[in-house]
Amino acid sequence: MRWADRIWMIGCGNMGGAVLQAWLNNGAPADNITVIKPNETPLPGGLQSQADYPDGPAPDLVILAMKPYQLEDVATKLAPLVGDNTKIISILAGTELDILRQNFPKAGRMIRLMPNMAVTVGKSPMIFIAENDDDILREEMDALFSPLGAPEWLDDESQMHVATALAGSGPAFLFRFIDALAVSAAELGMNPDQAARLALAMVDGAATLAAGSDLDPGALANQVAGRGGTTRKGLDVMDRDGRANVLLYDVLKAAMERNIEMAEEARSKI
Repeated sequence: MRWADRIWMIGCGNMGGAVLQAWLNNGAPADNITVIKPNETPLPGGLQSQADYPDGPAPDLVILAMKPYQLEDVATKLAPLVGDNTKIISILAGTELDILRQNFPKAGRMIRLMPNMAVTVGKSPMIFIAENDDDILREEMDALFSPLGAPEWLDDESQMHVATALAGSGPAFLFRFIDALAVSAAELGMNPDQAARLALAMVDGAATLAAGSDLDPGALANQVAGRGGTTRKGLDVMDRDGRANVLLYDVLKAAMERNIEMAEEARSKI
């Protein structure tokens, strides 16, 4: 693919660094990328961040990868430097498209992106919503980010709240589930280290199986569980009174509501 000539990444924490590393791994020219952050630090690919914005033409692409509360301060310096050719891609949780537009009125297209840390292994869902998107924009964003994971485009920005809870926060919930499996096995008498290894290997294999199957995960669960067998007994516990669904509904709802609160906090600062 052809990479943009002038890419500015604003901030470069865990997620920004993961995106940057994945791009470099997939052939992005380091000379095209400038990372701007207050403290100059070494970055992947031998890049060095800088505190000041570059002189010269407006950037083609800006990645907002700082903390959401820093948006207003960043926009004060950045907004005058972008032009109508500049696409702004924001990975700021809870920061909606109209907020971005108000902060960068001269910029071109506004795009929100929600990845998760699985970008480091090319397995993150890449959730997009954009102002007035079209086939050309979607193709460009898909080409730019598909090496990091599968693109998913939302039709309604309000869906970003639950999508963030599911796919953005979801890895942490799954990690907690894996840990709980291992801890429970250890409490039932297994060596803790061995239980941890088995829990990880089981989840890795099961996820690969589910991703490659024509059956949905619910059908796969029933396929594995024979009548009256050990798996069915365990599923009966999870299914009793819908307890697994109730738990995960509450987990996602709490994360979603916090995302909505963050959007309201961002809006209150306008």
